[in-house]
Amino acid sequence: MSDESNATKPVVWSFPTRLIFGAGARAELPVEVKALGGTKVLVVTDPGVNGAGLVEPLVEALEQAGIGAAVFDGVSSNPLESELHAATSAYRDADADAIVAVGGGSPLDVGKLVKLTATHPMPLAQYDDALDGWKHITKPMPPMIAIPTTAGTGSEVGRAGVVTLQATHKKTVIFAPALMPNAAILDPELTVGLPPRTTAATGIDALTHCVEAYLATGDHPMADAIAFAGIELVAKHLETAVHDGKDLEARGAMLKAAMMGAVAFQKGLGACHALAHPLGAEYDLHHGLANALCLPAVLDFNRSAVPERVAQVAKLLGARGDDTETLAFECSGAVRALRKKVGLPDGLEAVDVPEDGLEKIAKLAMDDASHRTNPRPCTEEDMLSLLKASF
Repeated sequence: MSDESNATKPVVWSFPTRLIFGAGARAELPVEVKALGGTKVLVVTDPGVNGAGLVEPLVEALEQAGIGAAVFDGVSSNPLESELHAATSAYRDADADAIVAVGGGSPLDVGKLVKLTATHPMPLAQYDDALDGWKHITKPMPPMIAIPTTAGTGSEVGRAGVVTLQATHKKTVIFAPALMPNAAILDPELTVGLPPRTTAATGIDALTHCVEAYLATGDHPMADAIAFAGIELVAKHLETAVHDGKDLEARGAMLKAAMMGAVAFQKGLGACHALAHPLGAEYDLHHGLANALCLPAVLDFNRSAVPERVAQVAKLLGARGDDTETLAFECSGAVRALRKKVGLPDGLEAVDVPEDGLEKIAKLAMDDASHRTNPRPCTEEDMLSLLKASF
């Protein structure tokens, strides 16, 4: 006789973040906070998530469990250093001892970085991953729980936060294993209200993480296997999640894919992210959308370096071909086809990126550490060519 009560119990994974997955899993938040020793939390989010009513029930559940909660919702889609400092001040003003970050990649990144700025000295630039800043991240930090409301960045299992520094106006990756959230709650019900375009852009972001990790240089069989499975989930479920947002199976699958992409890219990323980061910093372009617009050109660029892997990606995305060369050639077209099916534009020009700004983006892309693990080495001229091909 089956135990029907088990049908609704969340599944718990560790990889290594503790992951609580399932419809309604958000109800576990007070238990998770108490398990980490939290008595008063700062909830970090953005105005859209807060305005959609997703935060208030979480705060009520915390308070009913005897846990104090303050809310900071001043996070933008491309977080600025000033927003991080404001969030850190809110953390101290609340006398908080734990952080709960709710939303897409931006609030989750800021939540992770509050851990850092609340306990480590400034300037923030010294922690830049490109400068091996992780070596300076040594002090104990408060615990954090991440609750994603989008399925894209996978920031809930990531060891880094991205912020635009005031001194350089550049999107900068701050990395350290200690920044990883202690737990993440993946509840597909929290993503049901996500608009189709945002679902599409974040979904292609998850795809890009998986693809770039799979193609990245280095030997990491676990990351490769997870990336491969993540691509398969996106190929099967993204279109449904976009066009039928209440489909919890598709929503849950995309949350899994996003989480898997972020686990996989510990292996590395590539030229697509090196381009997407400055596009976001300079033109406030949504990160997932920037990836979606640049990925096909990057795949064409990389197929000569890793044709077998590009061919395998193409096959997962539904491309047809009887040999490696044909499949690798068709991969970029498969991404463009998926991009069209989910209603995203087909070029940078369509999102008002000016052609005369491409040279600057190419220069900035070369300063981004993401391209260091691209399977084909990149020059500034290559970056400019990729931008023009994406225009």
